[in-house]
Amino acid sequence: MNEESFNALEKIVGKDRISSHPEEVYFYSRDGGTQDPCEPSCVMMPKSAEEVAQILRVANKDNIPVVPMGAGLVLSGLTRPLKGGIVLDLKRMNSILEIDEQSRYALVEAGVSEGQLKSYLARHHPGLKHSLPDAPPMATIGGNILIHGSGHMSQATGFHSEMLNGLEVVLPTGEICRIGSCSASEYWFSRAPLPDLAGLFIGWNGTTGVVTKLSIKLYPAPSHEDVMIFVTENPDYLPDIIHKITATELAEDLVINTQPRPDWIGGFQLTSINLTAHSEEEMKLKKRTIRKCLDEYIEKKEGGFMHLVPEMRDGFLEAPQRSVSRFADVKKGGGFEYVGAIMPVKLLPQAYRDGISIAEKHGTSYSIMIRIIGRAHCMMAAYAYGFNRADDEDVQKAKRALDDANRSALRLGGIPWKSELPGQKLIIEKMDPNTFRLITRIKNLLDPNRIMNPGNWESMH
Repeated sequence: MNEESFNALEKIVGKDRISSHPEEVYFYSRDGGTQDPCEPSCVMMPKSAEEVAQILRVANKDNIPVVPMGAGLVLSGLTRPLKGGIVLDLKRMNSILEIDEQSRYALVEAGVSEGQLKSYLARHHPGLKHSLPDAPPMATIGGNILIHGSGHMSQATGFHSEMLNGLEVVLPTGEICRIGSCSASEYWFSRAPLPDLAGLFIGWNGTTGVVTKLSIKLYPAPSHEDVMIFVTENPDYLPDIIHKITATELAEDLVINTQPRPDWIGGFQLTSINLTAHSEEEMKLKKRTIRKCLDEYIEKKEGGFMHLVPEMRDGFLEAPQRSVSRFADVKKGGGFEYVGAIMPVKLLPQAYRDGISIAEKHGTSYSIMIRIIGRAHCMMAAYAYGFNRADDEDVQKAKRALDDANRSALRLGGIPWKSELPGQKLIIEKMDPNTFRLITRIKNLLDPNRIMNPGNWESMH
């Protein structure tokens, strides 16, 4: 980036919200995962869609790469500026603009965090809630939705991208565009019945534009919540167990966990069944129904419900669960990354075994979490590998394990989620060539100068 471009950008946001200092570009060159750092030329923190639009006009004119960033917690390096340029940190765009109680939606800026909206609803709209991912509270709502995230209501509501009612997005050429009902109405209530253009920005890793506002669905917040833990030792039973539980349509969240530590959990699969209700009587009925549907496994002594003391129960009911973040500190140095493969539930037993086998092969610590999406419409199988960031060989072990997990997911028939650059290459190799050509044409149409997060969703050739 030349001095003239930097000065033009500085005039847009002011001296306090642009930096090329070594400390800042170092921080923004990496995330918590295994991918190698890539330094930007500068970091900017716009305050409005209009400022974003002006930045993109300068970047488009001067061919400067732009990488949009929420909280930078994606772990797989998607906000590393692979070709340098500008990292556009959207954290200052953090206003909750509207809560519509009757239509149950929230309109927020792209920098609003999950924890911010959760606490705001608890204070001002206690009868409403939204689906939270198992990520630190500073994770942004926009970032999570745009990567097809999932969370503690995903068995009931599906992927978080399915919560999306509409978007405000700044195109690479600087035009501000509204998508969904908000394009023809003052209300942000739905993407139907108009042509659904939201798919041009979900799952694209910031290569098609900068999302500045989002409207998401909110849901009733019942007064009672509880969790049941069903324990099994044979993963071959899990697809049928999941089928039976989801057929009751009672659970809000359904997650299978396994890890080697503590010792008592090694070799077992813990299926967490999260329930909500409006009364104690309703909760008792739901729990009886869930128990009844699994009677045959209890009678065969192939599974059973675990008694939970209050402290354990509270931990399983956390949203987000702090235990997920604590896994990042299993090893000195705090390294943590995972492959979250989206795949059919029937593949669960082999996916489970592959995850453990990969960890054993590479001698790395592991945790496996499998979240059921919708009524068992699919699942997200997360293979998490911890590493010591201060030990390069340990980082390389985790990197090799992640590559094997990506390859295993694709071989089984799944698709790696929020893939880092090597994972994207593997997906592209397997993808229908006409589909990839369509992706490329769309990117070229929206971003003729290829400034938006270049290097992502591109052919290796």
